[in-house]
Amino acid sequence: MKKLTELCLYDAREGLLNKDFTSKELVLDHIEAMESSRSLNAFITETPEIAIKSAENSDLRFNKGTNRDLEGIPIGVKDMFCTKGVLTSASSKMLSNFIPPYESTVTNNLWNEGAILLGKLNNDEFAMGSSNETSFYGPVINPWKGNNNEQNLVPGGSSGGSSASVAANISLGALGTDTGGSIRQPASFTGTVGLKPTYGRCSRWGIIAFASSLDQAGPITRNVRDNAILLKNMCSHDPKDTTSSSKKIPNFEESIGNSVKGLKVGIPNEFFQEGMSDEIIDIWNKGKEWLKKSGAEIIDISLPNTKYALPCYYIIAPAEASSNLARYDGVRFGHSVNSSDINEMYKATRSEGFGDEVKRRIMIGTYVLSSGYYDAYYLKAQKVRSLITEDYNKVFNSVDVILTPSTPSSAFGLNEKSDDPLSMYLNDIFTVPVNLAGLPAISVPAGLDSNGLPLGLQLIGKPFEEETIYSFAKVIEDSANFKNIENQWWVQ
Repeated sequence: MKKLTELCLYDAREGLLNKDFTSKELVLDHIEAMESSRSLNAFITETPEIAIKSAENSDLRFNKGTNRDLEGIPIGVKDMFCTKGVLTSASSKMLSNFIPPYESTVTNNLWNEGAILLGKLNNDEFAMGSSNETSFYGPVINPWKGNNNEQNLVPGGSSGGSSASVAANISLGALGTDTGGSIRQPASFTGTVGLKPTYGRCSRWGIIAFASSLDQAGPITRNVRDNAILLKNMCSHDPKDTTSSSKKIPNFEESIGNSVKGLKVGIPNEFFQEGMSDEIIDIWNKGKEWLKKSGAEIIDISLPNTKYALPCYYIIAPAEASSNLARYDGVRFGHSVNSSDINEMYKATRSEGFGDEVKRRIMIGTYVLSSGYYDAYYLKAQKVRSLITEDYNKVFNSVDVILTPSTPSSAFGLNEKSDDPLSMYLNDIFTVPVNLAGLPAISVPAGLDSNGLPLGLQLIGKPFEEETIYSFAKVIEDSANFKNIENQWWVQ
């Protein structure tokens, strides 16, 4: 039998149901993997006591026959989700002492279905970054390394700890958040499956806000079926979140293996970027051929306003961040610097509490919202956002999904782009338009580049049609036959 940490979520669930092993045995193996993989810096807070106690309770439920859908399954949670009684820092000094008195809706849904918390996962500070290098707790290391190269690589961001923990067989699945690609880009960099659901599919209540009109929770897993299982248990209508959808939640797992014969796949001309590597184009072409062989029809499409997506995003997201992060002033909670003058206290608290990237985005956001610039920047960006959304609405009258690369490259080296914000922002060029339009999208590992590093393909779907995305994603997964890391060099 495989080591328990080598099992995927689905197989672990089946093993527990068949009583091949206990939940406590499963959890103890994953705790050992977490503790022996600290060199990756994937976890900020480890919660072994909570995990063991929960596993014992799960085993009692299995014995009584009252087990739930995710009973005994150990997962990691990005440190943007509030977890009652467990440090939730958003990977920032500003919240390095914050213990929430409440639970986020998404995590609460998972605990109600029997899932078990292994710990809180590292991410870019306040989810602002594309490499997981802006965290107050230091960067996360990608478990993958290039051929014959000892250089440490970034795992992508902001959900880098989530993707690294899944790729390294530390957790059976992980929660991430996606504001402009923060689930799909790290999934692509680590050879995992990452889904950004339709905006409103998962509640945002209890998730520390970055950009409220763009943020969405989603799962990162080792395969497509696991992803569908985790998503089903994350979703619920939540009256505490006014953007939460009341649409019926399907059993996403049932869509796995559905035929895509006769369905139409759009290939957007605008995603062929100048300077794109031949390897990215080759993997994209392979994806088209795989879907074509499965009976889908490939259609060229146009999304003319795609070229404005990145500048549009980097106006709207910082503007919303500027507003959301105004609450961190040292008065009510979080980091605080004592001063006899309240203005000095605000200044010192925010100067010490926020890192450089967060400060950069707050300043940009404050600028575009300021008097005299609101109409020229923020209002115009919102109008462009409407045009981008309309492009997708028109295209989806003639296609069922859209196929693109997930990222413009494979994982890059640690510190390689940290001094070049513009180059870093360009990593999200294929993912950002999806958030602006509120659409669901998934990244599926499709192959390796010449350096032996994962490359992902992105499938974009119609609003609330994650089932269709999963059907197509399974075709790509089966065709690619992607293999996970074999050499666990990071284990100590």
